[in-house]
Amino acid sequence: MKTEVSTAANFVTRLLRGTGLLSEEQLQQFRYSLEESLGDHYQHHWFPNAPYRGSGYRCIRINHKMDPLIGRAACTIGLTKERLFSLLPSELTMWVDPYEVSYRIGEDGSICVLYESAPPSDANPADSCKDELRIGRSSPSKSFGMMTCSS
Repeated sequence: MKTEVSTAANFVTRLLRGTGLLSEEQLQQFRYSLEESLGDHYQHHWFPNAPYRGSGYRCIRINHKMDPLIGRAACTIGLTKERLFSLLPSELTMWVDPYEVSYRIGEDGSICVLYESAPPSDANPADSCKDELRIGRSSPSKSFGMMTCSS
């Protein structure tokens, strides 16, 4: 779980770094706080043998409201939720699952994979709602593609 949580926290921190408005010290404190919050939040909702079980609980979402975990981490460096909201995309969804961290910016954006590793051979992950977005819906308004982003 540590790798997945770290990947998610680093991604949000990179988005903030790109604004050029925060010091490196603030960014590191934010990243550390977000990692701690995510790790604590996911502790009893992490199922490596069933990676998509609990994925809704582990979904980080900014959709005209700030995700509370990101908001709390921002408070540790003195950023209000309103200021944080102005610095981050207004539509962001991030899935933090065992063996994969992915995100989508915008409701119709492509799903980008930030981190992916192979589950152990004895794991048999079930289909997820995220996979349905990748391969399309029964009556899609737009097609969704998958894009792997490297850092």
